[in-house]
Amino acid sequence: MSEETIRLEVISKNYKVGMEIVRALRGISLSINRNEYVALMGPSGSGKSTLMNILGCLDTPTSGRYYLNGKDVSKLRDNELADIRNREIGFVFQTFNLLPRSTALDNVALPLIYGGQTKHARRERALEVLDQVGLSDRTHHRPNELSGGQRQRVAMARALVNNPSIILADEPTGNLDTKTSIEIMGLLQDIHTAGNTIILVTHEEAIAKHAHRIIRLRDGLVESDDANTDIVTLQHSRPGRS
Repeated sequence: MSEETIRLEVISKNYKVGMEIVRALRGISLSINRNEYVALMGPSGSGKSTLMNILGCLDTPTSGRYYLNGKDVSKLRDNELADIRNREIGFVFQTFNLLPRSTALDNVALPLIYGGQTKHARRERALEVLDQVGLSDRTHHRPNELSGGQRQRVAMARALVNNPSIILADEPTGNLDTKTSIEIMGLLQDIHTAGNTIILVTHEEAIAKHAHRIIRLRDGLVESDDANTDIVTLQHSRPGRS
């Protein structure tokens, strides 16, 4: 029996905009098991970004329960959510979110500082994951010395460095060309094969096809939640150096 990583129970999220209450999420219930590869899709205004923020412990629901690895994180304080994020969730963003003046090595090692690890331990772990994403020869390069694909791989190494339960990838190929997008999706495939749970947020059908399950939102509700019967599998194991 698969181990449940995420369980949402009737999650709602309301925002006040002027005199109006916007119901971004309207009672969503779903579960995601360990080592699932899920794509989260939906048009603008569907609640996709709001749900992503809740799954990533960047926001809390107005009502309902969110269990992450059996712990109810629905009502945690900001500092508690920050601790959960650092330990349990690796983020990959469309815009990379790297520190421009820091090397690839220092960007990747950054989350480990909050875990209290020694400088030597941080360096060794950062080198390990940079090698995992095919960037062992770019450790001392700063972001402006790297291509878009290389910057995204640094971001992915940073997401992996704490051995998180979940990789949350928000439009990870949005700023990349087609060839580089394929390389990044191949790397995500490898990360999933290695045992990570992946939640991929995308508006592109072709990118969603790499996931094993596709959840579609509309008007703050789950419109459909189906196994992907047409999974795109890439043959290479590591991206190139582009």
